[in-house]
Parts: sequence; C-alpha cells; structure tokens
Amino acid sequence: MFVTPEFESLRSAVAGATEADVRRALESIRPGERDLAALLSPAAEPFLAAMASRSAAATGQRFGKTIQIYAPLYVSNLCANRCLYCGFSAENRIDRRALSLDEAEAEAVLLQKRGFNHLLLVSGEAPAVGVEYLEALALRLRDRFAAISIEVQPLETEGYARLFRAGITGVAVYQETYDRVTYGRMHPAGPKSDYVYRLATPARGAAAGLREVGIGFLLGLSDWRAEGLAVGLHLAWLRKAFWRTAFTVSFPRMRPAAGGFQPPQPVNERQLTQLLFALRIFDPDLGLVLSTREDARYRDGMIGLGPTRYSAGSCTAPGGYGSPDGSAGEQFSVGDHRSIDEVCAAIRAKGFDPVRKDWDAVFQQTAA
Repeated sequence: MFVTPEFESLRSAVAGATEADVRRALESIRPGERDLAALLSPAAEPFLAAMASRSAAATGQRFGKTIQIYAPLYVSNLCANRCLYCGFSAENRIDRRALSLDEAEAEAVLLQKRGFNHLLLVSGEAPAVGVEYLEALALRLRDRFAAISIEVQPLETEGYARLFRAGITGVAVYQETYDRVTYGRMHPAGPKSDYVYRLATPARGAAAGLREVGIGFLLGLSDWRAEGLAVGLHLAWLRKAFWRTAFTVSFPRMRPAAGGFQPPQPVNERQLTQLLFALRIFDPDLGLVLSTREDARYRDGMIGLGPTRYSAGSCTAPGGYGSPDGSAGEQFSVGDHRSIDEVCAAIRAKGFDPVRKDWDAVFQQTAA
C-alpha cells in the first residue's frame, strides 16, 4: 500500500532544489523523484521555456499529434460528505437530484449525437449511485461508446471488477490533497473523511483490472509544489505495482461553486503550467487531462505542450445537457463553454487531431 511521505518532507525536498538540480533534471534521460522535486521548485521558474520544449517533445514522441476528447455526464449531485470546497457538499442548499437510468441514458444519447465517444460518469458520493446503478447504466451504454469511465465514491475491488465486466473501462479518483492536516480540515464529516481509504482507492481499481486509473489533487487547497511531488510519488508506486494499467493525472483548479469557498493557496496559470510540464517530463507515458475548468484561451495555448485529453461542452449538473437551465445544482462553474465542434476546430487549427474515438468497445467486451 502506498504511504504518503510527511508533507513537510515533501516541501523541504522541493524548497532545497537548486538551479544545478534543475539543469540536471532537464538533461536526465530518465528523471527520478529528486528530478521531479527540482522541476517543481522555485528554482525551475526561469526554465519554463526549456521545460515546455522538453514536455512538448516527450508528448509528441508518446502520443503523436493527438488529443482525446471526452465529456463528463453527471448522474447525481446527492452527497453524504461535507467537503468545505465542493458545491455538492451536503451543507449547501442546491437543487438535488439523482437521474433515473432512463434519464441518464437520455443524457448519454444527447452526448453521443453531439459526437462524443468517450464518457465520464460523475456523481456525488451517496448510496443512490452505487455499484448496482452504475452496472445497469454501463450495460445500457456500453454498445454506444468506445470507453466509459467513472468518477464516483470509492468502491471495493469487487465492485470495480463487477463494473469492469459491465463495460466500465476506467476510474478517476482524486485525493484532493495529500497534506493530511489540510485533508482533515477540508473533510470534517462523511465517508470522505477517511484519508487512508481514499488513498488506497486507485490501487483497488487497478487490481480489479480497470484499463485506466486517474489520480490528482485539487489545486488551491495546499502547497501545489509539495502536492505535485506527492502525486508523482503516488504515480511511481502505482506504475511499479500495476504495470499493465494506464494512468492519467488531472489538474483541477478551484472554480466558483455553491458555498463560496475561497482556496487558501490559489494556483495561477504559470504555476499550473510548471506543474503540468514537470509531470510530463517525469513520466512521458502519462495521460494529462486539462478540463473545462480552464478557460478557452489557456487550453488553446497548451495544445501540443503536454495535455493529451480535453473535455468539451461540459455541464456539471445532473440532467444539465437536456435541461433549459443546465447549471441548476452544478458542482462548479466551467471556464470553457465551447461545444465539442468548437474545441475540435481549435485543436485542428494548431495542427493536431482531436480524437473522438480511439478504440472499439468490442475489445472491452471480449476481455470481460
């Protein structure tokens, strides 16, 4: 089981990096944990252009000139947790609903008609959306989409294995923060308050046979440099333990949401960029997700430099795609409101290929 190092030791490792350490990291053929700490450090800030070049080259070698497109489908905003930062927190007064299977299928059909073939099912953490619900929904959708992933409450290994057999291809579960002190303060009540159980969730998903596991942290809750080193260490451990599994890292920066939470340590675009480049250099095979939390200008500027997956036309409220008021009961407000066609056009304008479908779902069914 992965054990997070003491957060202060992570801070010290990053703070102690020198300019010479950064140069060595940029010249390293196979960067290690010390190199990642250097690339995340303040000493690396003057080297951002060099990091961009190395990141772009590594991305091109591993992924070519492609960016995969996906859409999140929120099936419920019911939640038993009281996370201080989340619009779905049980304490917030928002319009609550859990979609029926028919309603969720109708939302998925809308997304399919808009051109999406990769779907991420998202929900708050509540019993209303459990293994039985997700299994039934996956069986309805598996023939329509190339890949279906989930971002829901942590499950046991047996639950993930059951969903894999039903057609779920991947799971995304973010630690939110690897800083245990901050984690306890941000999650005062609910199942999510168990730091250790959540930390072990990606391993349970990989052990169940899911093809892809996504990890990450919420940018703005604690020291982003130490968080970046922690997620890199977590990733390296997962790679060794589950070498057949594909991994992604997401970079969710805080966005306005119900409750009016203000991030204690905001992360600006330049810092986000440094984090993204550092992780790409550290792990060239890693999928990097840049969602519609970021605005169109920034996402367009990052095309070809590191990210390999973009969401498009996103709504963060259950039933939002078919509703006249798609924002009612949303988890957070998005930054990039463009449709899938507009995002794809921007990607093509940079000389890259937006991939709406990169494999056939029949391979998942055959493996299951």
